[in-house]
Amino acid sequence: MNPVDLTLYLVTDSTYHTEESFLHTVEEACIGGATIVQLREKGGSSRDYLNQALKVKEITDRYHIPLIIDDRIDIALACDAAGVHVGQSDLPVSYARRLLGPDKIVGATAKTVPQALEAYVQGADYLGVGAMFPTTTKVVTILTAPATLTEIRHTVPIPVVAIGGLNRGNMDILKDTAADGIAVVSAIMKAEDPRSAAEELKKHMIELREQRTL
Repeated sequence: MNPVDLTLYLVTDSTYHTEESFLHTVEEACIGGATIVQLREKGGSSRDYLNQALKVKEITDRYHIPLIIDDRIDIALACDAAGVHVGQSDLPVSYARRLLGPDKIVGATAKTVPQALEAYVQGADYLGVGAMFPTTTKVVTILTAPATLTEIRHTVPIPVVAIGGLNRGNMDILKDTAADGIAVVSAIMKAEDPRSAAEELKKHMIELREQRTL
């Protein structure tokens, strides 16, 4: 298992951004405390995706933050990203692991305990569990109960990040779960001050984890 800090997991969304504002937002999030960044782009050509990945990687490398590529193992390999994240409709974890090798990070989406177990057995380093709330980034949202997240975390020995519609105003739902971190999109990508947003999200996530150990 490759160690990964999921405390504040930024998932990018270039919608409503120019390239300049997109890259600026990513950098501000890194300065503010993002511990891992996932580049997620569903449209455009492979060449465009690679060019964007290379530019984002310049930023994440500058701040020593792992860059994860959503779905596209070829893009992850081409830009030498830290790893890849695969969903339930993407290549299975076992194939991602085979293609990337043992030293890259492989994350997987899991909404149920059986899915979590399968991903772990196949070599996943962490799990993204959710959606905790309805989101604006996907057409169809399947909600996951906080209790399910905790059950998953107690079933597999790899870290779990909560995903889906989370922001500073509703993340207290994670207080009574075993989430290792929070994954956000709009809470940073649409923030007027992404650096401050990242700082607040990270600080509160750490506080929530500490409260669970009291």
